[in-house]
Amino acid sequence: MEENENQMNIELTEDIALGVYSNLAIITHSPTEIVSDFIQIMPGMPKGKVRSRVIMTPQNAKRFMKAMIENVQKYEQTFGVIEDFDNSGIPPMNFGAPTTQA
Repeated sequence: MEENENQMNIELTEDIALGVYSNLAIITHSPTEIVSDFIQIMPGMPKGKVRSRVIMTPQNAKRFMKAMIENVQKYEQTFGVIEDFDNSGIPPMNFGAPTTQA
């Protein structure tokens, strides 16, 4: 059995590799999808802008959540505990989000 049978070739273009900055996420769902909107909102500005939208199946979203938990734990082991801050004045992560319909 060849060693590279379980490998996947993934292309990362330059524009995607640059990434986008987000300081707010709004997550909504339907029975078949979980939608994450990543938003950039600047202090003192009345509105933000959705910079990226990611749509996943519930199963993939759960895998992603587990991977995020694992990576945050590894980060904290290396760099120390990430302090939570007072969220006064910051809308909750699902604030004002419309109900997603599929």
